[in-house]
Amino acid sequence: MPDGPSLLIVEDDDTLRARLTRAFRERGLEVRAAASAHEAEAIAREDPPELALVDLRIGDDSGLDVVRALRDIDEATRVVVLTGYGSVATAVEAVRRGAVQYLTKPADADEILAAFSRDADGRAPATPLQPMTLDRVEWEHINRVLVDCGGNVSEAARVLGLHRRTLQRKLAKFPQRR
Repeated sequence: MPDGPSLLIVEDDDTLRARLTRAFRERGLEVRAAASAHEAEAIAREDPPELALVDLRIGDDSGLDVVRALRDIDEATRVVVLTGYGSVATAVEAVRRGAVQYLTKPADADEILAAFSRDADGRAPATPLQPMTLDRVEWEHINRVLVDCGGNVSEAARVLGLHRRTLQRKLAKFPQRR
């Protein structure tokens, strides 16, 4: 039986949601997961979570709307927004809507747990800056475009301005993590 805080994971990627659920359960948290904004709100209305991890893009829905909805249901819920594409504007908007932290993918369970922790002044603990390598940024961008093109490599290559074979070679190589 979990003895840690309750956590709601809102992520539309089935594989990532399952991985995160398992990782947080292994760390003693009571985990519930949702694949859509509607499902997340229903779960939160039934029993508001202490913590919530929300993907910025949940299918066609915005994770920013989920942040606001979770905070409207229970102001004590601490929300961390997770995204594959971080920008200053969305980070500011996430915090404005009530998120305590904004993380870019890839982030492991320990990094996410650290994002939930705050000191007495409400500030996040200092974390060392670990920028992604150019290879990793390129990899993330290529994969987002590929997802946006419905997995169609030829269409993604056209959008990226690459030859299809070049894109296939880039997809075959998985760059070093950070």
